[in-house]
Amino acid sequence: MAATSAATFSAGSTVACGTKASQLPQSKPSAVRFKSQKSLATFSGLKAATFVKCESESHFLGKESSAALRGSVVPKAKNSSQKSQYHLNPQASYKVAILGAAGGIGQPLALLVKMSPLVSALHLYDIANVKGVAADISHCNTPAQVLDFTGASELPNSLKGVDVVVIPAGVPRKPGMTRDDLFNINASIVKNLVEAVADNCPDAFIHIISNPVNSTVPIAAEVLKKKGVYNPKKLFGVTTLDVVRANTFVAQKKDLKLIDVDVPVVGGHAGITILPLLSKTKPSVSFTDEEVQELTVRIQNAGTEVVEAKAGAGSATLSMAYAAARFVESSLRALDGDADVYECSFVQSDLTELPFFASRVKLGRKGVEALISSDLQGLTTYEQEALEALKPELKASIEKGIASAQKQPVGA
Repeated sequence: MAATSAATFSAGSTVACGTKASQLPQSKPSAVRFKSQKSLATFSGLKAATFVKCESESHFLGKESSAALRGSVVPKAKNSSQKSQYHLNPQASYKVAILGAAGGIGQPLALLVKMSPLVSALHLYDIANVKGVAADISHCNTPAQVLDFTGASELPNSLKGVDVVVIPAGVPRKPGMTRDDLFNINASIVKNLVEAVADNCPDAFIHIISNPVNSTVPIAAEVLKKKGVYNPKKLFGVTTLDVVRANTFVAQKKDLKLIDVDVPVVGGHAGITILPLLSKTKPSVSFTDEEVQELTVRIQNAGTEVVEAKAGAGSATLSMAYAAARFVESSLRALDGDADVYECSFVQSDLTELPFFASRVKLGRKGVEALISSDLQGLTTYEQEALEALKPELKASIEKGIASAQKQPVGA
């Protein structure tokens, strides 16, 4: 679930759908093959298809998603007079809303979420330019129906009946902009959007991508508390990109098969607060002190690596979209009853003295079912010292978010 993911759909006598990617070991690889000699007139408009093959080794089409896809291609009995319907109903159908869908992360994220057989409706919201994104993505012959919503007046409707809300909305840091400038802008955006979530879909899973996550998640929590609908099990800071990077870099460094690699990443989602626990890498692998130092620093500064490679033309939007889509798919699988879903996420936590902390969590239908405390046991001296070193900075970021939310009135 961390390497490149590819999914292809083709019309004709053969339809192939396959993904290969790295994943957490608890989410077991699956391989599914099935055939249907009947017409697949209801499957994503692939009317000419008579054979379907699905191979899955990733969270994007894990065992639950494969089951949903398999079920979706079983033709339903209908009268010969009935017309074929473009949109089908998979075994599991969920509504996902992306707030900030016209942005650099939002657009590729919307495309990836549209590919999920677990999504029946995809709501795309932004303050402008979202109609074109929705029209473009709606042409993809996958089950989810795409709807667009523009501006504050349409925000409530974009959230009605939604199961998962993803918030990548915000602005990237630009030349001449201080971190405080960035914080103030994005804090206000997140606050307003979470207020709308609280009013319209308070039971939804909320995925916060907007930076700085170390502060915006506490802001979201305070807003939900003021609205009287805070459920700490359903509020997530998306730190999946740190895991994706850690898995990729370790696999490259040690010449491992990427699909097998799992590196838990704890702490926060910025700079030294990002702590990859390399000693907990699966499969078990040894690192020299120099390798640990090099990999840790690279994982912590990977965002800068992308910014510099893009020469000022952008930041890590594509890999972030991939990581966010992975987390969305994991959430959908958990909602659908998969009892074997684990991800790292920045959540309310009692694993340390800090009120929020990123760690591996077990996901279920009601959100966070368990915090995996064993990852923090038996750390190396380097990891233990790094953990203690990150706490003051993470504590300050959390407190900054809480203070910001408490001084701002919450809308009715």
